Amino acid sequence: MRGGYLGPAYAQHDIDARLNAVGAVFDRLADDEALAETAAIDLADGRALGWFQGAMEFGPRALGGRSILADPRRADMQRTLNLKVKFRESFRPFAPAVLREDVGDWFELDGDSPYMLLVADVAAKRLRTPTYADTQTDSNATADSVAATLARLYAERSEIPAVTHVDGSARVQTVHADSNPLFHALLTRFKARTGCPVLVNTSFNVRGEPIVGSPEDAFRCFMGTDIERLAIGRCYLRKEAQIAASTRGYEGGFALD
Repeated sequence: MRGGYLGPAYAQHDIDARLNAVGAVFDRLADDEALAETAAIDLADGRALGWFQGAMEFGPRALGGRSILADPRRADMQRTLNLKVKFRESFRPFAPAVLREDVGDWFELDGDSPYMLLVADVAAKRLRTPTYADTQTDSNATADSVAATLARLYAERSEIPAVTHVDGSARVQTVHADSNPLFHALLTRFKARTGCPVLVNTSFNVRGEPIVGSPEDAFRCFMGTDIERLAIGRCYLRKEAQIAASTRGYEGGFALD
């Protein structure tokens, strides 16, 4: 088995027709190089990107087929994605996708983890010593204790704080050029711009909703959250250019997990 991309895929002409039918405004990029470069620029600028490419993943993790991607170097990205995109508790963790050839430079892992199932420590040279404010007082010990706990959760403990757990570990996905060349190209472009071969990779859905299965699903999720960019095939969507109605509140149709 070479990658978990065993689900449905959509031809470019079908994607175009489906997006036009729902009133999406998009640019049609010339090729995969243009797509990877455009997406890398937006990710490096701190934007969240919906990434709907190729065949859908099989299994329990998003692997770069139906993913939401973001810059892991930003300390506020974990809270932003949880609260404004996934609509869930702010402390929930996210996982890193990393170029296979760079995994040993960023994580204590010497091998493949293509299915995001292995947990490894962030490499010691990438760690930072977190500092915590002492917020507890006798007057409001419970509230201050909660604040202190959250401060520990959000402390910058590595160069990639958005994907680093409290204990310094991460659930790693290694991205391979042979099994997902486009995702590999995106990470390569992001590394060229930032020096970091890692992206936040989380499933393309909101809390309680199944992972998006069609271009229409992806567009609805894009319009109902604070995802700023959406790439479906070579169609590239910018939130500020859209004229379709917002789908805010659509996540209320799903039972919370």
